[in-house]
Amino acid sequence: MKILNLHGYKGSPENSAKKILDQFHCYEVLSPALDYDRILPVQVFAELTQIVQEQSPEVLVGTSYGGFFAAALCAKYRIPAILISPCLLPFVHLPRLGCEWSVREYFPVFSLLSELDVNLTATIIGGKDEIINTHDFTQNFLKNPNFMIHPDGMHSGATLPLQEFFSKILKEFSKKYDFK
Repeated sequence: MKILNLHGYKGSPENSAKKILDQFHCYEVLSPALDYDRILPVQVFAELTQIVQEQSPEVLVGTSYGGFFAAALCAKYRIPAILISPCLLPFVHLPRLGCEWSVREYFPVFSLLSELDVNLTATIIGGKDEIINTHDFTQNFLKNPNFMIHPDGMHSGATLPLQEFFSKILKEFSKKYDFK
């Protein structure tokens, strides 16, 4: 199975999700470096679209701001997505973290979320997330049987039980979507 892993704002391609996925040894994990400060959100989405079209991943994994793009790609291409502390409202959170894009720059990608089939998603968030304070929106929007709140988890994937979550969800996705 080929997995496209998208790191968060100011994050690294070698994030917690990538490190855990690599431990499974049976997945090919693509994890591009994304400079979210250098290119506009619509350009990030275009780069990711090109990767999706060329590499044909079966599953998307997105952490924080990478979760925003994973959700948008899931909506457009109907590729199952695992979202870790997703930043679905980047125009609210990223300015506080130093991103200088205008609020309007996010809307072309954000508008894709209106087409998202939440049944193609699995989401894990930390109950003590210190970065994103809009997880009530996230829960209302993405609530399905594969939505989990880890009470003591924070924003970082390193504080969440990702190994167990990935194991469960990837097994479910494999059966449901008949991945080889």
